[in-house]
Amino acid sequence: MVKQLFLFFLFSTFSTIVTAQKEVTISGKVIDKETNQPLEYATIAFFNKTENKIETGGITDLKGNFSIPVPVGFYNITIEYISFKTITIADKKITKSENIGSYSLEIDTESLGEVEIIAERTTVEIKLDKKIYNVGKDLTVSGGSVSDVLDNVPSVSVDAEGGVALRGNDNVRILINGKPSGLVGLNSAEALQQLPADAIEKVEVITSPSARYEAEGTGGIINIILRRSKLLGFNGSITANVGHPDAAGLSGNINYRTGNVNIFNTTSYRYRESIGKWYNDVKYFDDNTPDLDEKRNWTDTRKGITTNTGVEWYITDSASLTNSVVYSDNNSQNNSVNNLVQFNKLTNETNTSVRKDPENGDSNTFQYSLNFTKDFKTSGHKFSFDFQFENSNDDEYSLINVDDIDTDILQTLEDEQQVLLQSDYVLPLGDNSQIEVGYRGDFSTTETDYEVSLLNEDTGAFEISSDLSNLFNFKQYLNAAYFQFGSKIDKFSYLLGVRLENTKTTIDQPTTGEFKRKNLTGLFPTVNVSYKFTEDESMTIGYNRRLRRPRGFQLNPFPSRSSLTNVFQGNPDLDPTYSSVFDIGYLNRFGKFTLSSSVYYSHSTDVISFVSRNNGDIVTINGEEFPVIERGPVNLATDDRYGFEFNLNFSPSRKWRVNTDFNIYKLERDGRFEDIDLTANNLTWNARLTNKLTLPYAMDWQTNLNYRGASEDSQNDRQGSGTVNTALSKDIMKDQASIAFNVRDVFNTGVYRNDITADTFTAYQEIQYRGGTTYNLSFTYRFNQQKKQERQGGYGEGGDSMEM
Repeated sequence: MVKQLFLFFLFSTFSTIVTAQKEVTISGKVIDKETNQPLEYATIAFFNKTENKIETGGITDLKGNFSIPVPVGFYNITIEYISFKTITIADKKITKSENIGSYSLEIDTESLGEVEIIAERTTVEIKLDKKIYNVGKDLTVSGGSVSDVLDNVPSVSVDAEGGVALRGNDNVRILINGKPSGLVGLNSAEALQQLPADAIEKVEVITSPSARYEAEGTGGIINIILRRSKLLGFNGSITANVGHPDAAGLSGNINYRTGNVNIFNTTSYRYRESIGKWYNDVKYFDDNTPDLDEKRNWTDTRKGITTNTGVEWYITDSASLTNSVVYSDNNSQNNSVNNLVQFNKLTNETNTSVRKDPENGDSNTFQYSLNFTKDFKTSGHKFSFDFQFENSNDDEYSLINVDDIDTDILQTLEDEQQVLLQSDYVLPLGDNSQIEVGYRGDFSTTETDYEVSLLNEDTGAFEISSDLSNLFNFKQYLNAAYFQFGSKIDKFSYLLGVRLENTKTTIDQPTTGEFKRKNLTGLFPTVNVSYKFTEDESMTIGYNRRLRRPRGFQLNPFPSRSSLTNVFQGNPDLDPTYSSVFDIGYLNRFGKFTLSSSVYYSHSTDVISFVSRNNGDIVTINGEEFPVIERGPVNLATDDRYGFEFNLNFSPSRKWRVNTDFNIYKLERDGRFEDIDLTANNLTWNARLTNKLTLPYAMDWQTNLNYRGASEDSQNDRQGSGTVNTALSKDIMKDQASIAFNVRDVFNTGVYRNDITADTFTAYQEIQYRGGTTYNLSFTYRFNQQKKQERQGGYGEGGDSMEM
């Protein structure tokens, strides 16, 4: 009897397991109740009643049909489609494959005005401490890079070298998905030009960061959020592009979500060739020193692959664990030819020489990230923990050739390791208040091996120069803790916080035996206040204290050798720059207009500036002696920066949208260096106009006008410059695919011109890094991804939403 009961128990258990694991197929159809037309990409979700979480799900096809494998069990089934009312089928027992019928969805008129057409337009969310720009369908950057996207974001500008500035301040902290990333670590300008534009979901521009954010970045923070789909089932898209000068790319993203697991991957390959030029005409005050005329032209070829793979596990309805790995492998070839003309003012003789610098570069990044998030029962009650490890390498090699003779071999090997620990806890207090506390540890080590080998003319062999070669090790350990309190009282909201940061830096140069260590601790208070006059009109006031830490290359005292007469040399004695930043913002939506504006002011001390000067060294070229001009950073002065910016959106119709962005600011600098008065008083401005129009046959046309006004500081007088970008786009294959053609710098006007005045010389420079006019053709195909469609009588015209 016992044996029989035991066998029965085993059989029952086995049957239960088999039944629990058995899958059946549930099918059906979803249509529009008003038109009786099928709804493609409607979402069907099966909620496990026992565990109260999504077990599985899927989407409808072109004909509105769905067929989804489902484990047997009890479910609540939801059928959803954007701007339609959700249908819920409660307590559905599923034991066998069946067709559950056809369901008609009706339009949810209350939600229509709140829907944002992310796939079609760029939208703006205004929050208490930041602005969020949903990138949308920006035609002029299709097939382009992240750098191109940033250059179209209001308040952000990208210069000729790819450097990013916010409101004219180039000390900007760039984050990816809220954290520092090796993708922009060692060389952010190059990295941002390598990442594809279609990898971005949105860009957060944080001009008044709260205490939650690190204090680094006197200009503010730019947080780049990468795309990650969370649609049920298997979905994705692929984009291919070709361009001129030679450019090609292939990128794709796939996502598979079933039950409590979401798997995602984004991979891109890019090949890009750009042609650049650099002109430098130097005139020395000393008649015994010949003037120099340098013209450098180059072809820069870059190619590489970047992939991001992750698994998001929804442990329960309120907890999730995400693991992701990013790997990037890039290489570059820069073939540079420098034509040098020397003019002797005493004899009127001219000597010429040609310097070739073919530089090869390889860089790769590995990054592992772990995130745990726990939401508690009370809305807004949340705990999160992040761990991130990354290793980045950036190696460069070049063989210098002067007048057909190999003279120098330059090799730079750079390796960076970084560990990030971060924990944040948010606790609501009542309905309208909350406190937030957190810790952040950021530990980085950078090793730079710079080797210079010079030709021994007697032996014909290259020998390592002990005077120029060096090892440079830089460590920076950052520990930070913060506390902030926020509350909302009727139309009034405020967020008050303080952040404590301790920074330990170590400079170790085995070559010279030099060793330096610094330990700095600072408090960084933040205040953000807003008042909502109406649903469409509000005002914000912000204050925060921030700093700019010197980077490793700025501290390395060994000179670079990009030119014999022009060298860059770091300064190991640099101190951080501290800034106090004030911001008053105003937002108003009236009719078909949306106005966002702000007045800002910052006061900075121990400002890090780059100064050019004669360092006393002499170099001989073609029998003539020339002084060496050294450029490097110093803690120069005190800066006061005043500015005003506004952004105006105008949507006269659903087919026509206009966006303007204007920023004017004044820089006052008070400082001296080596008895040289470097005081500056500079007023400059930037403007941007974007016009998007839907033409007949549902073709979109977009044009961007950008202009950067003239600017002046202690040694530089930069002329203004402007560019025009335009693009056409058409959806095809029943909106499952899109084709776009864009032209950047239509009139080839993106040239930066600068006059330099120093104590012993003057120079005129022209720089064009992006190769003039570029053309790009791209094709995107989407599979099982919902492309949100506009419906008549629905969406608001402003294109902006506001959350305070």
